Amino acid sequence: MTRYQIGELARMSGLTVRTIRFYSDSGLIPPTDRTSGGYRTYDADALARLKLVRTLRDLGVDLPTAGRVLAREVSVTDVARAHADAIDAQMKTLRLRRAVLRAVAKGGEMELMNELARMSDEERQRILDDFFEEVFGPYQLDPQFEQHMRSVRIELPDDPSTEQLEAWVELAKLVQDPDFRASVKRMSQQHEERRNSGADMAPPSDGQMEAFNFAIAQARAALEAGIVPESDEAKAVVDRVNANWAEALGVPNDERVVERLRTFSDFADPRAERYWVLIAKINGWPAMPDHSRERAWLRAAGQPFG
Repeated sequence: MTRYQIGELARMSGLTVRTIRFYSDSGLIPPTDRTSGGYRTYDADALARLKLVRTLRDLGVDLPTAGRVLAREVSVTDVARAHADAIDAQMKTLRLRRAVLRAVAKGGEMELMNELARMSDEERQRILDDFFEEVFGPYQLDPQFEQHMRSVRIELPDDPSTEQLEAWVELAKLVQDPDFRASVKRMSQQHEERRNSGADMAPPSDGQMEAFNFAIAQARAALEAGIVPESDEAKAVVDRVNANWAEALGVPNDERVVERLRTFSDFADPRAERYWVLIAKINGWPAMPDHSRERAWLRAAGQPFG
């Protein structure tokens, strides 16, 4: 039967003589025999065991576990599965760290971003559930509406982009902002009052949506033209927007349309729209339209609904 000395084993396995001697001294790859001069020799089975140990070590398996594999106390399949799971967990952690560092490099708050990024899905959802409990809990809302709002889940992927991580941090700060919570509570209160009074709770009509889109387009054009909200040009934009709303709502284009729009003003907080923009970005949904700049300009220009 063929016997190999340590030097030959090193050449055939790609390991150093020192490493093989260490494995041999530790009992991991014991010598098959010794020469008359006392030199260790190894057979083909020892070479195969040595190559297996080398492969396991290359894959990050520790020596005690490799020894258990050689002793047939555990199978290679079980070891591979356990280490693959461990590597998956490490990769998830590394991807999150990478996203946090990239976001911090763009000027984000390092401690806050790291804390929010490391949360589990349940912990992230708990932040939203706490928000809904405060802003919806005291009011009797339309059940379908409330159920829809509460059913939306936060699904930050294991490998988030910098933009997704930034969106999650912004959303977490938004739903914990006392001023935003107060605004949504006012919406909830008005929702309850309108529902109790028998008001039509149907979605906006096509005409109203056209009036809204017209207002956004006018504001966008004003922004692109550099028109400031305090100017006479801005007043002319607001006049056009209000006239269009008057036609859509079927009311005269005077103080009556202004008063009517003011009754909707609490429902026009641009941050409510921003909420859905952020949810879509976090979850990887198709991009939601973000009209926050245009609506903020309209409000600053004195248009009551924005």
